[in-house]
Amino acid sequence: MKPIVVKIGGSLVETGRLREILAIVARAQRPTVIVPGGGPFADAVRNAQAEFGFSDEAAHDMAILAMQQTALLMQAIAPRLLSTDTLAAMRRAWAERRCAVWMPAKLCERDNRIPRDWSITSDGLAARLAERLGRVPVVLVKSRRVEPGATAAALAREGVVDPVFAEIQARARLEWAVVGPGEEVRLATMLQVMSRRVGRRGAKKASVEASTARR
Repeated sequence: MKPIVVKIGGSLVETGRLREILAIVARAQRPTVIVPGGGPFADAVRNAQAEFGFSDEAAHDMAILAMQQTALLMQAIAPRLLSTDTLAAMRRAWAERRCAVWMPAKLCERDNRIPRDWSITSDGLAARLAERLGRVPVVLVKSRRVEPGATAAALAREGVVDPVFAEIQARARLEWAVVGPGEEVRLATMLQVMSRRVGRRGAKKASVEASTARR
């Protein structure tokens, strides 16, 4: 079964949707790895850079660590998640029927295909991870919905995704989707979650064989 990368935006920490989304993702029957957003921890990096004036390279490295803080928060909320920092560790988590959550510092440290500045966010890093895993599908869970059929390039121009995400998606021809508020059942279907209730709509059975729509 093909794995799937699920980026959970840091904004969900602030909007109160994090627990609900983690409750769905943690029940995934499909091999899944979560890419955490930086959320309030990344905001702290931005504020510190504005105050102290350090380089974008340093801010990038600190923002990666902010993602790792969110990953630890997620694991504390959902114990089925397993922190992983290599592709091999992710595969071991799946073999144990655990949902992996990515600690990105190790894999990003020597990756010369990603910029070390604010042009890349957890969106672009999720796409890069999907590429490295064998061009697997990637889902971005965000605090807003997008129009069906919107291209990654168009969403990058609108600021919905970062420009690096659009570049990698085009280069690797990744299948991808954006999931916003009210689309929890759709997310559960992608992850092959079997549940009597998903969010407020209560889907009795998620599809056994589902994948993200090709954009």
